[in-house]
Amino acid sequence: MTTSQASAAIDAGVEELWSVVSDPHHLPRWWPRVERVEDVADGAFTEVMRTGKGKVVRADFKIVRLDEHSHVIAWEQQLKDTPFQNLLRSAETEIRLAALPAAGGDDVAVTEVTLQLHQTLTESVSRGRYKSWLSIGGSAFRGFGNHMMQRAGNDTLAQAITGLQRISGRA
Repeated sequence: MTTSQASAAIDAGVEELWSVVSDPHHLPRWWPRVERVEDVADGAFTEVMRTGKGKVVRADFKIVRLDEHSHVIAWEQQLKDTPFQNLLRSAETEIRLAALPAAGGDDVAVTEVTLQLHQTLTESVSRGRYKSWLSIGGSAFRGFGNHMMQRAGNDTLAQAITGLQRISGRA
């Protein structure tokens, strides 16, 4: 399993940010590559994303943790019977918000935002046996999938933090 993480202090109140991160309808405003969200119901939603090459990709998610009191939400990508099941055994995104004391007696609310992405590659990808660019060169790329997944995850989370800063008006 690879875990990617990004954290930042954002000049916004915890409740203000919670209203954004806990509602999947807001994902296009701050989560990278998400153009729209569909089928939000019963703790599930579908992201409609566009790749760098312009291809539309759909991904289904289920909310697996939602704690309004401690401001924690997590959603898991539904992989079965999707193209993603060839690459991933699991993928879960977790968001934690915590109010921070205002600096120097300021009345400005500050929230610590922590994003984590936990992903497990399929055995064939993590061992370098997947028939794709990951396996070019045989064993030279063995285990390279985990490194690339973590690197991509870190980049995605950094962009998500920037998106939250932008929509809170503090970017």
